[in-house]
Amino acid sequence: MMDALRRGAQGWVAKILFFFLIASFAVWGIADVFTGFNRGSLAKVGPTAITANEFQQAYQNELFQISQQAGRRITPEQGRQFGLDTRALTRLIGSAAIENYARSLDLALPDRTIVADIEAEKAFQGFDGKFSRQAFDGYLRQIGMSERAFFAVKRRDEIREQLTGAMTQSIAVPATMIDVIHAYRDEARVIEHVTIDPARAVTVAEPDEAAQRAYYDANKARYMTPEYRQLAVLDLSIDAIAKGAAVTDDEIKAAFEKDRDTYSRAERRRVEQIAFTDKAAAEAARGRIKSGQSFADAAKEAGAKDSDIALGLVAKKDMIDQKIADAAFKLEKDKVSEVVEGRFATVLVRVTEIQAGQEATLDQVKDRVREKLAREKARAEAQKLHDGVDDNRASGKPLKEIATALKIPYRDIAAVDRDNKTPDGTTAIEGADGDKIARAGFEAQIGIERDPVELADGGYAWVDLVANTAPSQKPFEAVKADVRAEIMDKERRIALAELGQKLVERIKAGTTLAAIALETGGKAETTLPVTRSVIPQGLTQAAVTQAFILAKGAAGTTDTPDGKSRILFRVADIRPAAAATKEQRDALAGELKGMLEGDMLTSFVAALQSRQGVTVNDAEFRRLTGADRAQ
Repeated sequence: MMDALRRGAQGWVAKILFFFLIASFAVWGIADVFTGFNRGSLAKVGPTAITANEFQQAYQNELFQISQQAGRRITPEQGRQFGLDTRALTRLIGSAAIENYARSLDLALPDRTIVADIEAEKAFQGFDGKFSRQAFDGYLRQIGMSERAFFAVKRRDEIREQLTGAMTQSIAVPATMIDVIHAYRDEARVIEHVTIDPARAVTVAEPDEAAQRAYYDANKARYMTPEYRQLAVLDLSIDAIAKGAAVTDDEIKAAFEKDRDTYSRAERRRVEQIAFTDKAAAEAARGRIKSGQSFADAAKEAGAKDSDIALGLVAKKDMIDQKIADAAFKLEKDKVSEVVEGRFATVLVRVTEIQAGQEATLDQVKDRVREKLAREKARAEAQKLHDGVDDNRASGKPLKEIATALKIPYRDIAAVDRDNKTPDGTTAIEGADGDKIARAGFEAQIGIERDPVELADGGYAWVDLVANTAPSQKPFEAVKADVRAEIMDKERRIALAELGQKLVERIKAGTTLAAIALETGGKAETTLPVTRSVIPQGLTQAAVTQAFILAKGAAGTTDTPDGKSRILFRVADIRPAAAATKEQRDALAGELKGMLEGDMLTSFVAALQSRQGVTVNDAEFRRLTGADRAQ
């Protein structure tokens, strides 16, 4: 449930999220406690049971968070592949272990402490900086939780945070550790480098047919056709349905009138306000402003910071207090309002910027309205057709017959591989969802129905596996050119590696990198001073890693990123890290303290789980996550 809270709050919620992230590592090795037992609870930590409903909500919240970060919807199936199902369960287990321990210590918090914490939470405050019941109630509606349930969760998490916080607050980072890590991270090196021109530096003889056949025979597994699958695809695309949706002019006009505001650009104003304890204080401040005091200075006298008075660039409808909104949107630019007694506070308001609104006409947005209506109709039609497909599937009808009956596009994919390619190398399934549909085909089994694939436009695609063609050996004559190219490429790489080592020895003997560049067709270059975390153009991570191991003046060699040539490099200079500034030391100390806290909490949670005992119903877990269906 607490994962849901993270979507709308910060402050104490962020601290709980930090704890959960650490706790998840402590129980990551959960596989060894998976055992089969009677259906019921999904898992047990000591006397505490974790129910299927708790897990499902935690898993859905995990998927929601990752989807927000990724900018696209992560399906439960994808989440399982990423290990999010296991992570959600490990978090629940770690949390339960700590809660059990807290109960054994009889830890408790009075109601007034919980209330004070909630009232102090910024997510539940209005524009005046005070607790807003309206904001709190709205938040509870958003996460689907009652006030009683929210208080219970808050109480558990506060107790848990106090318990773990008491363990970690005394952690101190040794100054020596800060110095050593700063010296390591900020040490810089100047690197000379050249990339060898393979065409000029090495010559590889063409292999004869006997060598090619021998290579082919020794590497036959490399020369196989991929597995191909024949698929039947029923494609219910929202975009396709929308293109054929009939939308009348009367419908467009009615929709425009109903949602006119959404097509128009509302006037927006940059608003500042100062909240006061009473009207008299506000009147006194307004008098000082009229006499020449700045709005910012008046705010400071009232105890407000610059960040407290700025409401941002807002439309009138975005402001919670309608009385303050009315006053702000009547003001001239840079003028200060009369005293406004709002619903939550008495304020003075100033407007520093005005962006005029624009009323849209039907002619201007007619195409947008038509498209919106068409998609709304398409979604309704798609749901109706979706139900129709399900009904027909339940009666055993094949996709092609269903497509004919419901007039839905049908595709017979004769042969597609895992990369969505046909035998001749062209794309088998066109469109944005082609790769996704192909993957579904390779997860399917003949004669077994699968859930439809969710398309990017909100539609669906049903995929049935009709037949599959196993990989087969390609004959030598068909791949002869590939064999020849691979042999020569392999020999070229070996020759380049040998040349690279010889050139390193020459540099040790005193030959300059510039001289070697002339011989090998490359260009000698020198980097600016770089740290371990920087990869300059022309170098690779492997080259930089080697360069920070070598002594000044020493040389090394490594592959280019594409593996087709070699990079030769020399450490021209080593520059120790400058003394760390206070800001750097503080930042590094904070980072290291977090790591040490993580190690301590990981050990603590692991010990609690070992002491209390953890069991997981493997069969129930696989059922809830859909792992059984994936086999």
